[in-house]
Amino acid sequence: MTVLSVNINKIAVLRNSRGGDMPSVMQAAEACLAAGCGGITVHPRPDLRHIRPADVRALGGLLAGRQAEFNIEGNPFADARGDYPGLLSLCAETRPAQATLVPDGDGQITSDHGFDLKRDGARLRPLVRELKAMGCRVSLFMDADSDDIERVAELGADRIEIYTGPFAEAFALGDWQQALEDCAKAAGRAQAVGLGVNAGHDLNQVNLGPFLRAIPQVDEVSIGHALIGEALYDGLVPTVRNYLAVIAAARS
Repeated sequence: MTVLSVNINKIAVLRNSRGGDMPSVMQAAEACLAAGCGGITVHPRPDLRHIRPADVRALGGLLAGRQAEFNIEGNPFADARGDYPGLLSLCAETRPAQATLVPDGDGQITSDHGFDLKRDGARLRPLVRELKAMGCRVSLFMDADSDDIERVAELGADRIEIYTGPFAEAFALGDWQQALEDCAKAAGRAQAVGLGVNAGHDLNQVNLGPFLRAIPQVDEVSIGHALIGEALYDGLVPTVRNYLAVIAAARS
């Protein structure tokens, strides 16, 4: 079964827009876990515009010893600054089940491309090794049409996360078969060299089913923006359960 990991960054965005502690990141995580999700994802950034280091530490405590996984995403090359200690330091403190490395720059609104391993592979190798020594499974965020899929295994990582933004955009336009085929090929190439396959970015209740039916080897989907947006209308617990039903239908 494909695991649903709920990204709760947007809860922190709403909280930070007002100040204080509401809405509660911890309460949102508890609600998602109670609804049956298999993991919680956060993507802290140096500018602290949503999830903050204190949130990461609190969530690490919440998820410690639970069956649900903690997934921390981020740019491993981003320097520590101010209250942000750096991605690897946060992983060392909280020991998440998974660290997902993403090449997002400070100016990006959201992640919008995968790694170029010809450029970044040598820098990533020791970081992957360090994270694995902490007990983290390591996933690298990759474009579906990347030439570097096989090289992820050579660097010692365990999984890729397919950047599904182009698929979601094509799906919304009604012409998505080629984008879906690109994702399926990337998943097949990853599996052929022993890598697990995650997927994420702009997946939603409409496009997730077709995606999973076409790509049976997906281990995990990380969904935040669409899920939290839909939850504004339908409620957080029912929305998480709706996603779990989509995954179950696609896998039945």
